[in-house]
Amino acid sequence: MPSEHPASRAPASPGPAPGDGAFAAPGLGDRKTVLEPAEIRRALTRIAHEILERTDGAADVLLLGIPTRGVPLARRLADRIEQVEGLPVPYGSLDITMYRDDLRLHPARALGPTEVPAEGIDGKVVVLVDDVLYSGRTVRAALDALNDLGRPRGVQLAVLVDRGHRELPIRPDYVGKNLPTSQQEVVRVLLTEVDGEDAVLLGRPAGARAAAHPARAQGQPRAQGPPRAQGQPRAPGQPSPPGQSRAQGET
Repeated sequence: MPSEHPASRAPASPGPAPGDGAFAAPGLGDRKTVLEPAEIRRALTRIAHEILERTDGAADVLLLGIPTRGVPLARRLADRIEQVEGLPVPYGSLDITMYRDDLRLHPARALGPTEVPAEGIDGKVVVLVDDVLYSGRTVRAALDALNDLGRPRGVQLAVLVDRGHRELPIRPDYVGKNLPTSQQEVVRVLLTEVDGEDAVLLGRPAGARAAAHPARAQGQPRAQGPPRAQGQPRAPGQPSPPGQSRAQGET
């Protein structure tokens, strides 16, 4: 990656050592990899070129990542744009914790950093960057947070994965991969800076399948109904016990 430019870039946060990603997706059963590291690189390179085309060479562009994984994605996009244009693109992070609409349901949340370049966001084209777009509520919170920072000239949205199921009228401007999913599935993005490896995983929460189809313990007998009283007619189709013949005309 190109050298950092401290005057216009947020400091990088150290990530775990490579290989730690094996423990980065706990509780995800029946998972499959939908994006490999090379595919993530190509997706980010394509998004970087699309940003350049739509913003006249990234003039006045400011990339703001939504923690946690939106921040390293914003940094990677800034690096790719700089490789093409030869000019640094400022980036930072935008914490949305206090703007979420579910705070009353889950009040105990750790605050993340909001780091914006010294020139601020006024008059800038702010590109919000996140890993997965789902209901759209995270993006709505980010828009509210931006209002407290200034008045950008425009706001765009870049996501690595769009999994659908929107609950608000929000649409991304740049998408790495459109991934059709069911609401029972989980999309997990792993990034080297945070998880030690790059991957996008799709799966179901561990235990969901077992809960839906509980297995009968090996050797456990099937449940039997109450015994039939002597002389009581047998239900249609019910077999006779071993060694016992049905009486003529019995139903």
